[in-house]
Amino acid sequence: MRYQISGRQIDVGDALQTHVKTELSEVVEKYAQRPTDAVVVFSRNAHQFVCEATVHLSTGLTAQAKAAANEIYAAFDACRDKMDKQLRRYKRRLKDHHRTRSQPVEFAGASAYILAADGAAEESERESLQPIIIAETETRIPSLSAGEAVMQMELSESPVLVFRNERHGGINVVYRREDGNIGWVDPPNSQS
Repeated sequence: MRYQISGRQIDVGDALQTHVKTELSEVVEKYAQRPTDAVVVFSRNAHQFVCEATVHLSTGLTAQAKAAANEIYAAFDACRDKMDKQLRRYKRRLKDHHRTRSQPVEFAGASAYILAADGAAEESERESLQPIIIAETETRIPSLSAGEAVMQMELSESPVLVFRNERHGGINVVYRREDGNIGWVDPPNSQS
């Protein structure tokens, strides 16, 4: 497994890197047989250290965790514990996902835009109802089943996930509802 361990305006020493590699590999390999790479970023938020970890699995799924603590090692340990809990919770699904999927998840490219908030728009732009684009980036849309999309959304701790439904090829959305349940949008015009 490849590791990318870095710090935002923090010096990440060799001892911490070794600690991260041994502890994270132990947790991830317990639940996922073939992790491909891990990105761990340390930063500061006032007096606390923040650790953000992202692990990419060979099946195309991504697990993410984030934690904060007063000490850098404690921040990593809390982040590792969150990742452990996520992967433990989805262990059976990950194994079934790995068994039923012979090929890795396919991704399609798409454009992602960041729009200005309403307060940033001037009067003339408000009248035309056209949003102001602040930034444009490329993003990837995975081809998944609805169950895999829900699992991916949970693993990445995202409130929403856009995916291409493997069953019919249409664009679908899963999202966390305010009542705690999961919503799934499957437009009829996307079904063949």
